[in-house]
Amino acid sequence: MVNNSNSRFAAAYGAARTLVLSLVACVFAASVAASPAQAAEVDALGAPAPIGFADVIERVKPAVVGVRVKVADTAPADDAQRRPSDAPARKFGAPPPPPDKSAPDSNISLGSGFFVSGDGYVLTNNHVVANGISFEVTTDSGKTYQAKVVGTDPQTDLALLKVSASTDFAYVRFASGLPRVGDWVLAVGNPFGLGGTVTAGIVSARGRDIGEGPYDDFIQIDAPVNVGNSGGPTFNVKGEVIGVNTAIFSPSGGSVGVAFDIPADTVKFVVQQIKEKGQVTRGWIGVQIQTLSPAIADALALKNTDGALVAQVEPNSPAAKAGIEIGDVINIVNGEAVKDSRELARRIAAMAPGTVTKFGVLRAGQEKTVTVTLGKLPRTSAEARGEEQKPLEAPVLGLTLAPASALVGAGSPGVVITEIDPNGHAAESGLQTGDIILDVSRRGVNTPAEVRKFVDEARAQSKKSVLLRVMRGDMVVFAAVPMG
Repeated sequence: MVNNSNSRFAAAYGAARTLVLSLVACVFAASVAASPAQAAEVDALGAPAPIGFADVIERVKPAVVGVRVKVADTAPADDAQRRPSDAPARKFGAPPPPPDKSAPDSNISLGSGFFVSGDGYVLTNNHVVANGISFEVTTDSGKTYQAKVVGTDPQTDLALLKVSASTDFAYVRFASGLPRVGDWVLAVGNPFGLGGTVTAGIVSARGRDIGEGPYDDFIQIDAPVNVGNSGGPTFNVKGEVIGVNTAIFSPSGGSVGVAFDIPADTVKFVVQQIKEKGQVTRGWIGVQIQTLSPAIADALALKNTDGALVAQVEPNSPAAKAGIEIGDVINIVNGEAVKDSRELARRIAAMAPGTVTKFGVLRAGQEKTVTVTLGKLPRTSAEARGEEQKPLEAPVLGLTLAPASALVGAGSPGVVITEIDPNGHAAESGLQTGDIILDVSRRGVNTPAEVRKFVDEARAQSKKSVLLRVMRGDMVVFAAVPMG
């Protein structure tokens, strides 16, 4: 005999279950249709079409450019200048492209970039433009413009170019916050010189340290990034730049779905500094630090591994003057906790020199507060040690100069460009901070006074420009700088 109550219950349960599943399906369909990427369209048969990103790409693609750099034969010709790696499988950039047949004495390096303002400022990677002697950008419409380097920041692998043209360029904006792991992202760039290429993926991870420097804080994405994508933007589905493509991890040299972006917050800081000063100025306290391991934390009787251990204090540095000691653990900056040495380095670097900063430290089990006035991050180890430097003279040609023997090392010839007016003739001629002037008007120079003397002589002879011989890295080139 069949139990009627059980039968009725089973029937009721089945109907309810069907209703619930139908509601779930409706909710899911509604959530898909309301996706921030793009509302689902309906095809001719009435079925939902796949979600796409066409509307977003249509808005942002005009702002993305291909970057073409002419590099002297003495320099490597690849889109990355082969950034150092600590693993054979990690490829930063690209294999060398074929030489430009129209320029037999040079090679061509290809990369990507994008306009960050309507007046022609273009952002790309430093490794794309390094050792370059001429620069041009090609827009999505096919127009090509000559560009000048405004400034570079090798520590974050960023460079800012400037295009001069009587037009307003399409440009894009940076995202105001970090993306979440799992968010959609869109990479647009110039892989293999093809131009205007779009790939899609998600944010795979944040805060990646790939051993490139003290400020590593990369966003990892799985959108395909290949040779020539370096310097290109990665967008969220709102069309905001969340990062700049800078490196890939690949056994083959091609995309395997592991790419790294410089976060938008870092990029905004660097762009602002270069536009205002022609270079990036960072805060500095003068300590060598390391992240605490569980074993070190245990040996110091600490409860956890939070903070950064001070391994060395530079003499005459801001930290030394404020009383920070070897063995201190810095775990708080201006009231906010510090996770590790990388976070401490980034926090200090993001502050301006002269900023009065309160550091919380653990010393022999006791909590202390130390107030430090930040210094300016030195360019050389000698400067960091506080060794006496020859004073800088007043700028000449929009350049602030120092003897190479004082900054590079004893016996080094030439004069180093330590600062440059981004709106001056020298910057327009392609000179950059860190360049070493070897000759002025074919005469060797070793002091700023000699540079000034020879420039004044050229001006007295009514010359319109002065000829400089300049060393950048391993490359030596001539540059003619107007004296107007």
